[in-house]
Amino acid sequence: MDNLLRVGVISSTHGVRGEVKVYPTTDDVNRFKSLKNVILDNGREHMDLEIQGVKFFKNMVILKFKGFDSIDDIEKYKGKDLLITRDQAVELGPDENFIVDLIGLRVITDNGEEFGTLTDVIKTGANDVYEVKTAEGKEVLFPAIKECVLNVDLTEGIVTVHIMDGLLD
Repeated sequence: MDNLLRVGVISSTHGVRGEVKVYPTTDDVNRFKSLKNVILDNGREHMDLEIQGVKFFKNMVILKFKGFDSIDDIEKYKGKDLLITRDQAVELGPDENFIVDLIGLRVITDNGEEFGTLTDVIKTGANDVYEVKTAEGKEVLFPAIKECVLNVDLTEGIVTVHIMDGLLD
């Protein structure tokens, strides 16, 4: 299990005083208000950044980091991930998992047959959808509902699914 979780991606600069627009990749955008630090993954190394200011604009978060006071200081980090450690993460409820923990899990049917590998989790409005790649290379979408996804066992690395009528048609 990865100890770092992505909470956003720097999309662009905002103004000339070192602020950045961040596309949030967390379900709770307001969590940025309580974050004091984030980790910037610049591709070569991880940099600890102290958050000095948080604002919201449309679907974006505008962050100001301590020590970055001009557009030139921060511009080179466009497109880079902002990470937090698991101990900074929000509490998960029952039957909730971080997406990063689900990707790559083996998917088996309720009959015990190997079905494929979970390759993506698609966020829809109503419920998540699990994208599974079968051994034949076919992509199948499973609604993440109790009738279809029966169990997620992170320890064993297995998702057990029930193939509902019409799902594979």
